[in-house]
Amino acid sequence: MEELANIGTVGKYVIEQFNLFLIKSGLSDSWVNPVRTILLFISVILLSLILWWITRKILINILHKIADRSKTTWDDYLVEKRFFAAIAHLVPLFFMGTFVRIVFINYPSITKFLIKSIDIVIIFVVAVAIVRFLATFEKILSEKERLKDKPIQSYFQLGKILVSGFMIILGLSIATGQSPLYFLTSLGAMTAILLLIFKDTILGFVGSIQLAANDMVRIGDWVTMEKYGADGDVIEINLATVKVQNFDKTITTIPTYSFISDSFKNWRGMQQSDGRRIKRSINIEINSVCFFTNEKIKELKKINLLTDYISLKEKEIDAYNTAYPHNKEVLINGRRQTNIGIYRAYITEYLKHNKNINTDMTLMVRQLAPTPLGIPVEVYCFSKIKDWTVYEQIVADLFDHLFAATSYFDLVIYERPSGNNILSALNDN
Repeated sequence: MEELANIGTVGKYVIEQFNLFLIKSGLSDSWVNPVRTILLFISVILLSLILWWITRKILINILHKIADRSKTTWDDYLVEKRFFAAIAHLVPLFFMGTFVRIVFINYPSITKFLIKSIDIVIIFVVAVAIVRFLATFEKILSEKERLKDKPIQSYFQLGKILVSGFMIILGLSIATGQSPLYFLTSLGAMTAILLLIFKDTILGFVGSIQLAANDMVRIGDWVTMEKYGADGDVIEINLATVKVQNFDKTITTIPTYSFISDSFKNWRGMQQSDGRRIKRSINIEINSVCFFTNEKIKELKKINLLTDYISLKEKEIDAYNTAYPHNKEVLINGRRQTNIGIYRAYITEYLKHNKNINTDMTLMVRQLAPTPLGIPVEVYCFSKIKDWTVYEQIVADLFDHLFAATSYFDLVIYERPSGNNILSALNDN
């Protein structure tokens, strides 16, 4: 009866009552133990299933209702991540672990095997529960305003990996009867292999730490990485990858460490600044550049934006020409106003009077070096509105006007000849 002494008062009582029941039923002594074991095992399984059903259908439903009625959100996230569903599996497992010793009291090898199996399953369930709890905690932190754009997912992924690894070692320890330190020591000997297997994970973790420490990339940033064809908003930063949703709604997945090892463009500075840069040129045909006559200048004075500029410029030029007499019949003599110079002045004034342009930032119209495509007149300024759709509309409206205005200054915009131009020239000849 030494075995009965190890299972407690309840176990003794259950065994004795089953034995009396089977003997009274007319069962021979040789069949008492096997039949009792089978019946008790079936009973334990059925009771475990009943307990599982009770915890799943009743206890969890009660917890879910309490979570729904509470004012806090963390319990709602526990429900969403099915944390309580994982915990519910522990009740029938603990019940089975307790009564397996009673059921297989006369079969110590089977008892040992089943106890180890149940313990391993319990460890697995606990690991799942911890991982789901970490997922809940991650979601709670990610909704905090100051952490929304931080790569906290990387740290929680590492935590899940560590928890899973520890639970695997614990499970192996129970299955083999070896100390967990034995497996940790073995892992130390396999460091080189582990470094090779988990190279991407290690690089990703290091990369995510550097990204966060140096504030290089945040969730929501607009980034451009030509090497991977990425041009859009960062929607996720995890341990191994950074997900970028391109403007065509495709998703580009980039290794996290690539943001450390490769170059990329982050547009956050533009988004946080007071304006978005406009930098575009109009190519003017060199042959269309000329001096303006006094009659043409008087005509341009009627343009409101140029009235003050032309008047001031005329006084400046007249003073110079008076100081340095010349033959006024030849336009090249002395100082004269050119059509491209007045056109640049007009563009400058037009930008200054445009309500969509931020005049507190750099604003200039400059002439670049001539090219085979003509003389580039570059507009360099910043729009107040940074939203992409509105920005493009502002730029389009601006250059629509500037293109149409060139005819007032007797300027011609350079355009490569097309097939129709060539055919028209040939027909004219």
